[in-house]
Amino acid sequence: MSTDNHQRSKSSPEASGELIEYRVQGLSCPNCTREMQEEIQKLDHGNNARLSYNSGKLTLSPHVNLSRVETILKSDGARIVHAPQTALSAAGDAEAQPAHSSHSHGSAQGHDHEHSHGHAHEHSHGGEGNMKWLLSISAVFYLLTFLLEGKVPEPIVIALYAGAMILSGYTTFLRGLRNLTRFKFNMDTLMTVALVGAVIIGEWREATLVAILFGLNELLEGYGMNRARQSMEALLAAAPKEADLWKDGQTQRVPIESLSPGDVVRVRPGEKIPSDGAITQGTGAVNEAAITGESVPVTKREGDAVFGGSVSTDGVLYIAISKAYEDSSLAKIMHLVQEAQDSKTPTELFIDKFAKYYTPAIMIIALAVTLIPPLLLNQPWMTWIYQGLSILIVGCPCSLVLSSPIALVSGMTRAARNGILIKGGVHLEQLGRLEAIAFDKTGTLTKGEPAVYAETVYDETKFYAVVGALEQSSLHPLAKAVMKHLEIKNPQCMFNEPQQITVLPGEGIRAEIGGKLFWVGSEEVLKHVNGPQDHISAVEEDIRRMKAQGYTIVAAVSEDRVLGQFGLADEIRPETEAVVRKLHEAGITDTVMLTGDHEQSAQAIAKQSGVSRVFASLLPEQKVAKIKELSSRKKTGMVGDGINDAPALAAADLGIAMGKGTDSAIETADVVLMQDHLGKLPGAIQTARRVNQIIKWNIGLSLSLKAIALLLTIPGWLTLWIAIISDMGATIIVTLLGLTILLGKDQELKSGY
Repeated sequence: MSTDNHQRSKSSPEASGELIEYRVQGLSCPNCTREMQEEIQKLDHGNNARLSYNSGKLTLSPHVNLSRVETILKSDGARIVHAPQTALSAAGDAEAQPAHSSHSHGSAQGHDHEHSHGHAHEHSHGGEGNMKWLLSISAVFYLLTFLLEGKVPEPIVIALYAGAMILSGYTTFLRGLRNLTRFKFNMDTLMTVALVGAVIIGEWREATLVAILFGLNELLEGYGMNRARQSMEALLAAAPKEADLWKDGQTQRVPIESLSPGDVVRVRPGEKIPSDGAITQGTGAVNEAAITGESVPVTKREGDAVFGGSVSTDGVLYIAISKAYEDSSLAKIMHLVQEAQDSKTPTELFIDKFAKYYTPAIMIIALAVTLIPPLLLNQPWMTWIYQGLSILIVGCPCSLVLSSPIALVSGMTRAARNGILIKGGVHLEQLGRLEAIAFDKTGTLTKGEPAVYAETVYDETKFYAVVGALEQSSLHPLAKAVMKHLEIKNPQCMFNEPQQITVLPGEGIRAEIGGKLFWVGSEEVLKHVNGPQDHISAVEEDIRRMKAQGYTIVAAVSEDRVLGQFGLADEIRPETEAVVRKLHEAGITDTVMLTGDHEQSAQAIAKQSGVSRVFASLLPEQKVAKIKELSSRKKTGMVGDGINDAPALAAADLGIAMGKGTDSAIETADVVLMQDHLGKLPGAIQTARRVNQIIKWNIGLSLSLKAIALLLTIPGWLTLWIAIISDMGATIIVTLLGLTILLGKDQELKSGY
């Protein structure tokens, strides 16, 4: 089949040397997927090909012979999905092409919905529905035969058993026989040999049940992985497809990939914002759940920034696009989420390697059990052939290779729909293993904005009026904090316009009000006061007391006296105390605050937040040194804003950034809290720990059941029935445990919690 029949990216990958990405349906299991990937990699130009069971995607060079690739996929019943040319859109496709992607995207796999209703085994029997019907008919045949056995001629019984076996397992036979001719040993080979052997020795009833239950097993495996994939794809469905371009007073419906920075789009209630930008006209609530996981809409006004993929809920907005879609926060998030699905954790890599040698080893053990007792110990052949066949069924590695993928994809999906971006399974595992967390102070534990916490007033009549008059026009953060405080104290208050305003570097502002001079600024303005010395001494003592509590001073003075002063400090986030407490309860007792601020300010925030240790007055390189010191003793995560904390984030075992979709946060850290607050961090750690726990349970359960069943061969007690229950039971439990991660809702910690 020609490669021209397949959807490709807009730019020519052949010319650019980029990779093409295709959606693949019908991948039967992680082990088979790995084997097919190895075969594809042996083709010319195929060394960098990747076939992912988790995401159902094939990425390869355009120079690879696609017909040979399709032949390899067909050997397992898989196929490349074809999509209409018009379905490809950087906006409308969940597999959009973000700016930093290393590959182009092929068939419009994200939202053509062709795969959404399919199944991981639909190739085997024409779809999930057909598979269910065939298994149901096989089960009816089996029960009917079971009831008729001994009442009708034996050939009829055998024919019914054979019919049930063929209906439920013919694809397994075909793949297994093909594998045998190639000396390729996987679970299909094991099942085929076991079924053929059982038929040869006349165990028709057990052989038929094995075929039916193996088909059911595959159906459940496929359902589990497909359910996890669909959860991820539903999450990625936030990407809009088209936008209303506003030009010369008219709108024109255009694909969003055609939008450029500077274009203005109109977004009506219920429509998705096509890309990052700023509101030029209109006011309305915007649901940013696609980016931040926050379900409560945020009111946006003219000049406010908005994110692509968020939804206008109750107002018509005109938005100036600041980024092409492929550079937007949503596109980058989608790309990173998709890459995260394809990444392999150390546990998965170990299982892959283990499975590669495990299946041939089971074949050898089964052969040894079949031959050694009869040949060397004069045991009956039929007994030990039966035991050998049972070992083949017990040895099927289905549950083992499924131990990790479903749990990991479910965990990353749950995190992502809560606005927590985890850039791969390895980082999800690390998140669940953290023992210590270091926090940057400014912008992380605190809002990064000063607020008035204390005030000392000596002349109430003049103090507020002078401060308000001089600070009302200033853009300085301290001035803004003071004005916010004054507005809360007296919302209706109006301040006079000062005259002769002069900015004094290092001090503050000087101005004239009613013919008199006043100064507002740091404690340095006290030098302009010519008042009584005892008054000045009392004021200086008050200021020393405020500074000891970590406050920054804003004082107001006249020529003859001090009017008063405010004590300002960085405002702690409302959820910080509850988050730190929850982390301590979860076993992360070593919570550390790292800051460049002075000791008093750091200690004040530490006391409010409840962190266990504080390191203040640190330069960026000293923060890195502290992180390395912590990481040498414990698994340590670093939480910062993703901009000035980049070196420390990189030095930690796990970098966690917060920033509500900022580019630097997405690019720097391993985990990104898109909400711009810490409220969901404990829930993310809890989910990660649960994923790790379930993977351990799954591996332990799979190996334990198989070990117990294999030990029964020593006294000769292993039967096909026990083998079936051992193999299928483990697979069902592993699949269901992995899917439980998707259940429930994470708790978000807020002020007053």
